[in-house]
Amino acid sequence: HPFPKPNHEAVVVLAEWWKSDTEAVINEALKSGLAPNVSDAHTINGHPGPVSNCPTQGGYSLSVEPGKTYMLRVINAALNEELFFKIAGHKMTVVEVDATYVKPFKTDTIVIAPGQTTNVIVTADQSFGKYMVAASPFMDAPIAVDNITATATLHYSGALGTSPTTLTSTPPQNATSVANNFLDALKSLNSKKYPAKVPQTVDHSLFFTAGLGINPCPTCKQANGSRVVASVNNVTFVMPTVALLQAHFFGINGVFTTDFPANPPFVFNYTGTPPTNLATTNGTKVYRLPYNATVQLVLQDTGIIAPENHPIHLHGFNFFLVGKGLGNFNSKTDPKNFNLIDPVERNTIGVPSGGWVAIRWLADNPGVWFMHCHLEVHTTWGLKMAFLVDNGKGPKESLLPPPKDLPKC
Repeated sequence: HPFPKPNHEAVVVLAEWWKSDTEAVINEALKSGLAPNVSDAHTINGHPGPVSNCPTQGGYSLSVEPGKTYMLRVINAALNEELFFKIAGHKMTVVEVDATYVKPFKTDTIVIAPGQTTNVIVTADQSFGKYMVAASPFMDAPIAVDNITATATLHYSGALGTSPTTLTSTPPQNATSVANNFLDALKSLNSKKYPAKVPQTVDHSLFFTAGLGINPCPTCKQANGSRVVASVNNVTFVMPTVALLQAHFFGINGVFTTDFPANPPFVFNYTGTPPTNLATTNGTKVYRLPYNATVQLVLQDTGIIAPENHPIHLHGFNFFLVGKGLGNFNSKTDPKNFNLIDPVERNTIGVPSGGWVAIRWLADNPGVWFMHCHLEVHTTWGLKMAFLVDNGKGPKESLLPPPKDLPKC
């Protein structure tokens, strides 16, 4: 590690819990045309902590020894919610996000979206006792969330089980400033050993909107004959019955088209008054990239139905977050403020509510790669697309054939 080796490590998985079968929850939502029910609890390593109507009240406990350091590998495995994470009385030193090192900094609160990972180092430097660990939702839009905080305990070894727990207050659900303070502090380590290889030139400059829409659905009685959908550049992705990668590798026609738009088909005030027509088009479209092309992609949230933070995840690549802002992206002025020296490198990035992010990457991994919103509800509704990266020269720059024992769908 490019930091002092911690004495111990622990994995901390944050998640959501439904009392119902989650497949039934999403199927009911798809049938109705409306959003699925929010979860009934959040969990830390599988335990909600003391919440009402729950037979187990203990929760997860992490035992620590005074003076020792602990690396917590925090993972957000929730389906639909970004979460704040904090430990009473302790600062956390952030050292890594999405498996890439960052310039270390101290914070009392991290924010983590579904699909993201964050590694923090905690020193057991407080007085003997028990300290509350809390995971609570972050949502700065008028969208329903599960507002139950999950709690766990940081337990100094030797402290009596009956000793009181030092509590902490969670940030307000809509604490955008707390989230931004954390996110804006993330910078690539950019050392000699771990350089930030940010593309300085751009071969493909793309502008994608990410947001919701409304399409007709005669059977959706609860939603008055319409259905909430999601889209990228107004294309609601339709999952094929043959895998995209299989169709690409074996040259199977009719599975997808390569005409995904590089820019929105309709220009409007994305974060202002929405257009009168909220319908999207359906399609199984990919965007084609030559091998080793450099890509700049601006992801713009829209205010259709509601502005919302979208954690966008790209398969097959890491990318650099070179810029972010509120309102509509301005292609003339905003790039002047891009960070091309030490931007954070990730594989999942939150497009801010009513704002935009700009990311860059090198397309050096041939194949077909999904890019989708990591809120399960939105990806189910069609907020996804795929990049097809062509082969380069020779076998080392080409897609491998499927293994002989690959199970058939």
